Amino acid sequence: MVIRTVRSGLVGAVVAAVIGGSVLASPAVAATEARPGATAGTAGHEKTQAALEDAVRGGAGALIRSVDQHRVWKSSVGVGDLKTGAPRGADDTFRAGSITKTFVATVLLQLEAEGKLSLDDSVERWLPGVVHGDGFDGSKITVRQLLNHTSGLKDAWDDQEFLSKVTGKGFLEHRYDTWTREQLVAAALRQTPANNSGQGKHDYSNVNYTLAGMVIEKVTGKPWAAEIKYRILNPLSLRSTVLPGTDPRMPAPHSRAYRKLLAPADQEIFDVTEFNPSMFTSAGDMISTAEDLNRFYRALLGGRLLPQQQLKEMKTTVPADGSGYGLGLSSVALSCGVTVWGHIGRVPGSATIAGATPDGSRSTTVNFNSDWYSNPLRVVEAEFCG
Repeated sequence: MVIRTVRSGLVGAVVAAVIGGSVLASPAVAATEARPGATAGTAGHEKTQAALEDAVRGGAGALIRSVDQHRVWKSSVGVGDLKTGAPRGADDTFRAGSITKTFVATVLLQLEAEGKLSLDDSVERWLPGVVHGDGFDGSKITVRQLLNHTSGLKDAWDDQEFLSKVTGKGFLEHRYDTWTREQLVAAALRQTPANNSGQGKHDYSNVNYTLAGMVIEKVTGKPWAAEIKYRILNPLSLRSTVLPGTDPRMPAPHSRAYRKLLAPADQEIFDVTEFNPSMFTSAGDMISTAEDLNRFYRALLGGRLLPQQQLKEMKTTVPADGSGYGLGLSSVALSCGVTVWGHIGRVPGSATIAGATPDGSRSTTVNFNSDWYSNPLRVVEAEFCG
């Protein structure tokens, strides 16, 4: 197996140790932090640990952090650096991807609660002339439809010109490019509309949240990232969560991030730790930690960030590929009857699942530092049902 690292356009190759076709795995690390009045220990997480280890076989590494009313349990498995063999860190920062969407939706719902906009306002009202063209009419798309992906807008990732530069070998050449929001919207508007507006049909598109970030700025007069920091990060003391904009670097501590550019079966692995996240902007450029994401979802679902009316709106879902999708928030019913509310985030070299029970009393975040892994939902299932 060959691992290639890319630094400012220079490609260098190093060979990783391989045993039986799989990367040499580092030992798992697990710990339990007891809350006051609770007993320390790892009992109750054995199935989760086994599922986590199974999910990264042949891959890189993973981490998990679970919180309930009594204790915090965290674990990491596999490799954080395929070149040195260093283990995955349980407290790593990582790219959270589309989990950013829950933060963006929360800000817009706060603005609605303050009477500064309505979710039924048209996109045209706040962004005049931005969504227009053959088959597109911003006056017929609402803010609500942006947030639950029923706008009918396709994604920039459906545009072949854009796709050729952010996937496959094109990613290596263009990973440090800066993308403007105007470019992302234009790429989406080059596609044929999905004709879902007003029909309640879910069609996931990152551009919906590119536009949602722009609406935040028009309503408040401030950058969308600054509003998230002011309204969510600072009040919850999410000190390890950042919105990097165009900065390709990762804050410490972090593991390396790996990607197979062509297909999961491809044996060539690339180090994609650094890239310019402007290709995602307000749809997914966030960097965070499992601790911060658990705290966020517990606070959100526990009613600390939104009034009950807005939280109810956020949890009003439309069907979406076997789950329910609300306003930046997805629900999954597990086999044991537990429903988990949260979001999945995928970007090059990082995949994250984060969520909590309906009342926020229990939460879990799982992150993989590679884009090939098996059945990550099984880890969540094991943690909440095992």
